[in-house]
Amino acid sequence: MSETLTRDRLPPLPEQPAGVPWPTQAWPEGAPPSALADTRFPSLMADAFGAKSSERLGETHALVIVQGGRVVHEQYGEGFGPEMTYPSWSKGKSITHALVGIAVGDGRIDIAAAADVPEWRGAGDPRGAITLDQLLRMSSGLKWLEEYLPDQPSDVIAMLFGEGKDDVAGFAARAPLAHAPGSFWYYSSGTTNIVARALSRAIGAFGADFEAFMRARLFDPIGMTSATPKFDAAGTFIGSSFCFCTARDFARFGLLYLRDGVWEGRRILPPAWVDYARTPTFQQPGAAETDGRYGAHWWLDLGGPGSFSANGYDGQYTLCVPELDMVLVRHGATPLEKKDELKRWIGEVVDCFRAARD
Repeated sequence: MSETLTRDRLPPLPEQPAGVPWPTQAWPEGAPPSALADTRFPSLMADAFGAKSSERLGETHALVIVQGGRVVHEQYGEGFGPEMTYPSWSKGKSITHALVGIAVGDGRIDIAAAADVPEWRGAGDPRGAITLDQLLRMSSGLKWLEEYLPDQPSDVIAMLFGEGKDDVAGFAARAPLAHAPGSFWYYSSGTTNIVARALSRAIGAFGADFEAFMRARLFDPIGMTSATPKFDAAGTFIGSSFCFCTARDFARFGLLYLRDGVWEGRRILPPAWVDYARTPTFQQPGAAETDGRYGAHWWLDLGGPGSFSANGYDGQYTLCVPELDMVLVRHGATPLEKKDELKRWIGEVVDCFRAARD
């Protein structure tokens, strides 16, 4: 998978501890490390939950921390709870990555081949060379503006809520090429919806049929019973942005990746697919420093080197930390100007577990 990439040494992914049941039906619960109380963890929880909206983080609605396959900390903000579903926003991109992986394992799609995009089939269209790998790595070279401020021009807002909302992939696929494919990294929700439609075409399923595929091959086997994906009028899964789940179900999804795509002895994702997600993508100088390092539809390093995460707008995170056998899920409403502070807070929470271990 993308043999030209420079591969970092990836930390091993932990197996489910012996004697700990898989959370297909219910999450096993456990106690946090005893030394956690001696760290900054209590004050960090006060930062998040001490008021409905905190100066540091904005609103925190849900926090679930899993370690060793057990829920060791769970907390909800005022008016929120474990039965509520929360928006994925761009965490949906990582769900899309899983679905593509299932099709790869079935031999129904090849990420190294040119993406199946009807809009790019014209003679001499340079976009016809763009591969699914380049789309998954946000390196298609397509011109795009991923802007979330209401007073700014934005392709993503036009796609999700404006002229493109009935055919999100068709809207994104009309973008011209701004850079040679594979030469320039830029985070784009449009590319994910192009991937979602290409996947639908590969398996011959749109709308309700695609949702049935999602449930049969991903959600049901791991117990994600709350998952609620959204589709556009063309029947394309809006994989860039819309899959609602409980916090515990998002934790199940994180655990699937932490366990290398294996669940209760059954391989859900093909071998090396999780390693593909967490292998760094080439980013032009400065991009990683500004946005953070990126793999394939997963972000890298939020919880320290070797960690990888599904990140969503407004402060939605599912973080996997292999060295600690940890999954952390956080949901809330954090203003953009507080995003970096929230990421620091998450890193500090993880560091508390490191300190408690040591």
